[in-house]
Amino acid sequence: MCRHLAYLGTAMPLAGLLYDAPHSLERQAYVPQDMRAGGTVNVDGYGVGWFPGPVRYRRAGTLWSDANLRQLAAAESTAFLAAVRSATAGMPVGDAACAPFTDGTWLFSHNGRVDGWPHTVAGLAKTLDVTDLLTMDAPTDSALLWTVLRRRLETGKNPAQALVELVREVADAAPKSRLNFLLTNGKVLVGTTWTHALWVLQKGQSVTLASEKLDDDPGWREIPDRHVVTADPSTVEVRPI
Repeated sequence: MCRHLAYLGTAMPLAGLLYDAPHSLERQAYVPQDMRAGGTVNVDGYGVGWFPGPVRYRRAGTLWSDANLRQLAAAESTAFLAAVRSATAGMPVGDAACAPFTDGTWLFSHNGRVDGWPHTVAGLAKTLDVTDLLTMDAPTDSALLWTVLRRRLETGKNPAQALVELVREVADAAPKSRLNFLLTNGKVLVGTTWTHALWVLQKGQSVTLASEKLDDDPGWREIPDRHVVTADPSTVEVRPI
């Protein structure tokens, strides 16, 4: 059900994690190691967003077949978020359905699915105004979750708390959902674990969150299930949801 990663720290080429790492995001697209009953490959789209900006690029299809992105990935950034998609059955496949989602300040990705979509989260959708619903990126569970989250972030809500509250609400309405989120504004990384895996590597002046370890560095630590992690290059805080 998708693979994603986020990086914050010393400027580096996007290609370092998208293509060059031994278990890069490109490789995780076709030989993921820990999907946890969430599919076998991630070939239904991909995207990357980076700062300053954020600038976003996303496409339907396979990451490894896009020569344009490989050229763009030579760009250096101090913060970026990227994802490859395994679409849930019945969900549309297209550029607009791919993470990262953005409001011009934040980048967001959802690894997982909302069980019983759309009926189980109809109540959550009712908290939005009609314009929000009509202008969602795509008619998907991830796009709805992002639309709800972005409105809460606009009120100044703490990002980690906003993610935790959203996970709890969706899990209460649809208990079998898979709700691994990543969120960044280029200054902090926030992630949740709810069924799927998430790892963190804090090294030097940088920190990386990723669905799967990108290499064999012994510094990688797995985030326990049903936890939220808030990280920057100097601090990693993990607490239960």
